[in-house]
Amino acid sequence: MTIDLALKEAMSIPGAVGATLVDYDSGMSLGSLGGGEWLDLDIAAAGNTEVVRAKLRVMSSLGLDDSIEDILITLHRQYHLIRPLSARGNSTLFLYLVLDRERANLALARHSLKRIETSLSV
Repeated sequence: MTIDLALKEAMSIPGAVGATLVDYDSGMSLGSLGGGEWLDLDIAAAGNTEVVRAKLRVMSSLGLDDSIEDILITLHRQYHLIRPLSARGNSTLFLYLVLDRERANLALARHSLKRIETSLSV
């Protein structure tokens, strides 16, 4: 699956507001879809890069021999899902999805992102 198709699939998840594929080494988005006036996906990509980096530093400091499956940030009106592409070994990419909390099914969204991750070719 291409980046464009992966982002379209992510945006078909019920409640999806915006989706982007991010390189957390650079903080740059490799592609995005959705967003809008109140959701600048480029700023979100850069900011969530820091979230991923911080979690990886903490895991390293604790000596955890594990990987991040996903990171969930819950707001009053939104869910923010960060899914590192861990199936790719040492990949520095993550999928970032913003969901409208009233319309989203969190379990379905997590399952869908996992499926997209395994099908994505970068």
